[in-house]
Amino acid sequence: MDLQLQNKVAIVTGGSKGIGLGIVQSLIAEGVKVANVNRSEAEGKALEAEYAKEGCECLFIQGDLTDTEACRIAVEKTLARFGRIDILVNNAGVNDGAGLNAGPAAFVESLKRNLIHYYAMAHYALDALKSSQGCIINIGSKVCETGQGGTSGYAASKGGINGLTREWAVELAGDGVRVNAVLPAETWTPLYEKCLAAMPDPEAARHEIEQLIPLGQRFTTIEEMADMVVFLASPRSSHTTGQIMFVDGGYTHLDRKCTALSNVTKFGAAAECKTGTK
Repeated sequence: MDLQLQNKVAIVTGGSKGIGLGIVQSLIAEGVKVANVNRSEAEGKALEAEYAKEGCECLFIQGDLTDTEACRIAVEKTLARFGRIDILVNNAGVNDGAGLNAGPAAFVESLKRNLIHYYAMAHYALDALKSSQGCIINIGSKVCETGQGGTSGYAASKGGINGLTREWAVELAGDGVRVNAVLPAETWTPLYEKCLAAMPDPEAARHEIEQLIPLGQRFTTIEEMADMVVFLASPRSSHTTGQIMFVDGGYTHLDRKCTALSNVTKFGAAAECKTGTK
């Protein structure tokens, strides 16, 4: 399928590793010119140089997105280099564990890390996106739906991202700008692997989590996340806006009684679910 993305211009925040890197790689594979906004100069410059050798453009823009001025500068540098913006992917963020005990100051800092720059990037890129009739894709998290415990700032931010996705979809529909969100649950990233490596039995911990994922009892891959983002960024999804897309193998919403490997599936409604009866 031709996604009709050749020579489009995208900004991706946090595009040097994890899901953000997967998104950058998939966009460039479709012929998109990418501006990668990231704090780490070493990672960003290395990625820029790697793609330059292949004749592809992956402009690195260094910036700490907790400073909204960095958001403005990132948009200006992208326009100075490429002259347009067709796609904005708000991705950067961190589950920083700012819970109820952390206090209001920590909560506000968490919002800066995970939510405020989504608004700032969209604000500063707005005129360019209207001009190109482009799109915004916000990367969220299942935590806004399920809760997690001990991470109030991150959960509130991700809930806010869902709200802004719907709000912007309404506000920008008349300008032909589409806005959608993509939410991961258990996605296998280098960070996730690092976290499990600190546990007494990493393989057992991974297996236990995988059993909770209904479709295939496996983690979602970075590539599967990126594929959804790139499709939503393309004209092939030209009538899709205001949607909250879960790429999670059914982890967030499917009934655990019908999917988990447990004796409870032998009883009652869960057993009926297994046999296909109502």
